[in-house]
Amino acid sequence: MTFDLPKKLTAFLWEGPKRIHLIGVAGSGMSGIAGLLLALGNRVSGCDRVSTLETRRLETLGLRFYLPQTEETVRGAELVIYSSAIRAGNPAFDEAVRLKLPLVRRAEALAAIMQIKKGIVIAGMHGKTTTSSMAAHVLRVGGLNPSHYVGAEIPILGTNAHWEPVGDYFVAEGDESDGTLRIYHPEHAIILNVEEEHLDYYADLVAIERVFNQFMDQVAGKIIYCADDPHGARLCSARPNSISYGRAKTALYQYRNFEGAPFGSHFEVWRGNLLLGELTLGVPGAHNVSNALAVIALASEIGVPFCKITEALESFRGAKRRFEIKLQTEAYTVVDDYGHHPTEVRATLETARSLENKRVVVMFQPHRYTRTEALKKEFGAAFDRADLVFVTDIYAASEKPIPGVSGHTIVSALRDHGHPGAVYVPRRNVLHREVGRIAEPGDLILSLGAGDIHEEAAKLIQDLETAARLREVMGPGEVSLYEPLSKHTTLRVGGPAQFWIEPETRSGLANVLEFCAAHRLPVMLVGRGSNLLVRDGGISGVVIHLARGDFIALSVEETEIHAGAGVRLKQVSATARNAGIGGFEWMEGIPGSVGGSLRMNGGAMGIETFERVVSVQVVSLRGEFETLRPDQMQVQYRNVPTLRDRYAVFAIFRGERASFDVIDQRLSESNYKRKTTQPIASSAGCIFKNPRECPAGKLVEELGLKNRRIGAARVSEIHGNFIVNDGGARAQDVLQLIGEIQLAAKEQRGIDLQTEVQIVGVDDE
Repeated sequence: MTFDLPKKLTAFLWEGPKRIHLIGVAGSGMSGIAGLLLALGNRVSGCDRVSTLETRRLETLGLRFYLPQTEETVRGAELVIYSSAIRAGNPAFDEAVRLKLPLVRRAEALAAIMQIKKGIVIAGMHGKTTTSSMAAHVLRVGGLNPSHYVGAEIPILGTNAHWEPVGDYFVAEGDESDGTLRIYHPEHAIILNVEEEHLDYYADLVAIERVFNQFMDQVAGKIIYCADDPHGARLCSARPNSISYGRAKTALYQYRNFEGAPFGSHFEVWRGNLLLGELTLGVPGAHNVSNALAVIALASEIGVPFCKITEALESFRGAKRRFEIKLQTEAYTVVDDYGHHPTEVRATLETARSLENKRVVVMFQPHRYTRTEALKKEFGAAFDRADLVFVTDIYAASEKPIPGVSGHTIVSALRDHGHPGAVYVPRRNVLHREVGRIAEPGDLILSLGAGDIHEEAAKLIQDLETAARLREVMGPGEVSLYEPLSKHTTLRVGGPAQFWIEPETRSGLANVLEFCAAHRLPVMLVGRGSNLLVRDGGISGVVIHLARGDFIALSVEETEIHAGAGVRLKQVSATARNAGIGGFEWMEGIPGSVGGSLRMNGGAMGIETFERVVSVQVVSLRGEFETLRPDQMQVQYRNVPTLRDRYAVFAIFRGERASFDVIDQRLSESNYKRKTTQPIASSAGCIFKNPRECPAGKLVEELGLKNRRIGAARVSEIHGNFIVNDGGARAQDVLQLIGEIQLAAKEQRGIDLQTEVQIVGVDDE
């Protein structure tokens, strides 16, 4: 049995409490229906794939919630309501069909509930949620005690759906996407706009207009329509029960002398030649002024005093994900918006521009393959007011992919239109990194789309706030988000650092470390990036680079070299030579820094770093400093365990007096050996520790693996213990090559090759 008429369903519900089950109850639309049915005294259950805050709230009101959607959940129900995402193949839906239970769509249930009261339906392709929530708020402040049903979380209304027993009116948004708009028989209606949309369901604009006309034929009272919308005006203007609004001079209700502001708008409201008064709207944007005017017209026609209308609209703060300001600091503004149609995109960007930020940077997630294909040209022209547009792949919304249609379709349309800043980022889960990396103080960053793009905004906000705190505690220095570590390693591979920090002072470093310990942020220090392989997913947490201020101090006292951790080894060698101090010639050709050389006890030409160390100043993970002598530290070949939970920030080295001729001879010999035995291409230095059996480079050569290549990573033909980046290599290429060499060494020679290069970070998702 299937209910197809709301009147029959209304009568069924009015007979008394029923046992009703909702499939897909966690969705915003279905959870609202569940709340209304509970308020009407029904015994309500529901199932879904996930639980949410809303389902948990409804459980406290009596909902029996089941996870997941299984056959047994519908058994015993007198009525089953299902969302538009539910189809044959869903176990609960299939069981309801098998048991011949009454099945109705969400819209049919809403239409039936609405018939208990005087319905007010807000219809149109864009602005329904904001306008319906405005209408409910205005009628509530006006003393009419309306019930409501809107398609998003509305903080000022409390919940997305509410049943008010004593009020006469029921305000709801009517969904046109699947044709169910024509099942409503409301007392009054607002028609916001009509244009081509949902072309996965409708053949063309004619089919859309047919549904709207049928809906309007069923409106008993007033039809409030926008005179600025050409299609809506054409459909409505000749109807005897229609009332127009807009900025057009032909509109009965008009707004004039509009003044936009960052967090609202001020304007006059006229009815014909009568000035009703001035009004300050609590949400920004000219499109919201139009939405508010629709509500003003409706409320005025049903008797709400203008003073109550202004009181309500001045206090209105909008729906979730409708130009919702998620972060606002001196440096950045982050806004989230549901807009996913070209018209909505343009309106949202106009509002964004009105805030007068330095740049508008957009993260856009297309919604549905059919919409992307049908409106690609319109999308191409919709982003003119954005400086940069990062487009990720399509949120399918249960649609099957269409070959050749993707987020790149939008980017191509933008470029064809002449937009200079369109970027395609296929994977949504890394989009926040791309935007955060290029974000500049003064930017407004906008996440835009009806899918899950808001999750990227949430991640970005969290990191922007943490970065701001790090800047505050550090003082002088630099903090960057998502810095590509391929820029800071000699191998030139690696994903981003979540937080890249370059402090200038010891106290700043100590404060950062103390902050990270208190907030459980992982910390890693990176020097010149030699002997380091960062995985493609990068490093979560804080990566500290000591390359400024206190950490690049370099001086000479007698035969001692005093050097900060950020000083390059080449600089130490040159300073020692100029001071006539020998013993540091081996450092000249090493691309690393003092800090990295200390951490790894690096060396070359048969010499190790700690052979020259007098003392090392270290800082703990809690930001506490101490100075250690080598005999107070664990020092091993290519490993210093003492520095696992401490960081070297400064060191004193001691050499011996030597003539310039002797030093220059040693430098010449070191350079010659390095140039003739080591590659000049990008590398991390020696990949493997030398096993007891033979040098690692010789072993790799004997295994016949020189010049072995994976992607752009290659075993050097000059030295078998070097893997070089021929340009564009990924960390995964290098890791796979390392694994092949280790496997060959084990299988052919029985040798367990251990890596000398430090491998850090996470794999790319």
